[in-house]
Amino acid sequence: MTEETKSKQDLSGYLTGQFLLAMPHMQDPRYEKAVIYICGHDTNGAMGIVVNKYLGDLTLKGLLEYLNLPQDSIRRDLPIYFGGPVDTGRGFVLHSDDFRQAGTVEFGHHISLTATLDVLQSIAEGDGPKDCLLAMGYVGWGPGQLDTELHSNRWLQVEADPETLFHIAIEKKWEKAIAKLGVSPEALSEDFGQA
Repeated sequence: MTEETKSKQDLSGYLTGQFLLAMPHMQDPRYEKAVIYICGHDTNGAMGIVVNKYLGDLTLKGLLEYLNLPQDSIRRDLPIYFGGPVDTGRGFVLHSDDFRQAGTVEFGHHISLTATLDVLQSIAEGDGPKDCLLAMGYVGWGPGQLDTELHSNRWLQVEADPETLFHIAIEKKWEKAIAKLGVSPEALSEDFGQA
């Protein structure tokens, strides 16, 4: 993504490459204290990946076994995240920008996304990106749906960063991201952000 493209997105209000943070009063338990990385947002809707909830005990080794892919050269086993309730059989890898192959999407802030089987094998063999997060499924919104949810104070937006995405413990990501806004979770209410 070029700087010009990012500027156009910033001016248009689209949230690609940002974190969405669930407000404390979120009713849906799937999104309680969720941190979602937005991979795409435009007039057609939005798509994101939950980055702070594991998908049970599933790991990369178990996923490779399920997919009937070789596991004999595994040097790196990682947990699999619950990316969201949509298309849960589909995998995504958010990763540092030191890895690139056909189909890799770059978001800026040194964060990229690849959704191929080859990236899984590269990670398992220790040749993949330095930092990565593997997820199954995603969160999706139809046209205008995310905008409506933002206006009704279901989510907060904050700039994404590799430190929070890849290096903060899963149970602390929401608090760390909220702290970037300069407010405490206790100060947030259903009316937060409304004029």
